Amino acid sequence: MRISRLTPWAAALAAAALFAVPAAASAGQQRTTAPESPTAASAVDPYADYYASAQGKTGAALKTALHDIIKTQSKVTYDGVWNALKVTDQDPANPNNVILVYSGRSQSKATNGGGVNDWNREHVWAKSHGDFGTATGPGTDLHHLRPEDVTVNSTRGNKDFDKGGSPVSEAPGSLTDGDSFEPRDAVKGDVARMLLYMAVRYDGGDGFADLEMNDKVNNGSAPLFGRISLLKQWNQMDPPDAFEQRRNQVIFDVYQHNRNPFIDHPEWVNSIW
Repeated sequence: MRISRLTPWAAALAAAALFAVPAAASAGQQRTTAPESPTAASAVDPYADYYASAQGKTGAALKTALHDIIKTQSKVTYDGVWNALKVTDQDPANPNNVILVYSGRSQSKATNGGGVNDWNREHVWAKSHGDFGTATGPGTDLHHLRPEDVTVNSTRGNKDFDKGGSPVSEAPGSLTDGDSFEPRDAVKGDVARMLLYMAVRYDGGDGFADLEMNDKVNNGSAPLFGRISLLKQWNQMDPPDAFEQRRNQVIFDVYQHNRNPFIDHPEWVNSIW
């Protein structure tokens, strides 16, 4: 099923996904019908069936298995991303607002656009790293697209992620220098898991570049992102929270019907890299 714009029934479903499921358990529902008598594995891991072919694997074999699972997805258009982000990143405390990823600010959904104080669509995996632009596929994949203040988005640009630099105006806790960007602590793990999802999902087999991780900055237009050693640390220091889990679930239920495996299983990061 392909969804390019948020239909009324999708909005209702998204609202249910956001509010009907308790925050702490928001990632615990599957799109498929659950068996009446769950297996021992699914009782421990609510995603055991989805990830069945990846269980027990490590390293390159795990990465390949996860790619084969998550490559099956519906896609949204770049215009459709506007409405999708208003649902996936909705402020749990204010349904009229979204949470900006680096700024942490709650801002009206209606202020999306290109103005100085508007929010726009931040590609966490910068679209120049692999030169995929806004093409339907990596350029519109909701698992790495987040709302952000226009000015902060511009400041981040296509920089790799690293530590240090000067404070970023309008993004408290974030730092930047000439070749890197450091997000605020509360989303360091989110950033890591978004990038690692992209490196698994896009392997060059569907007409786009093979996106990969390295331990460098200044990757420019190469289909590479760094620094993996630091991102692994961020994955551990900032584990998935209820907002990130709920976001993963809404993308799965309403839009793309695939999951970010590193939100469901953060331990798989060290198993692969």
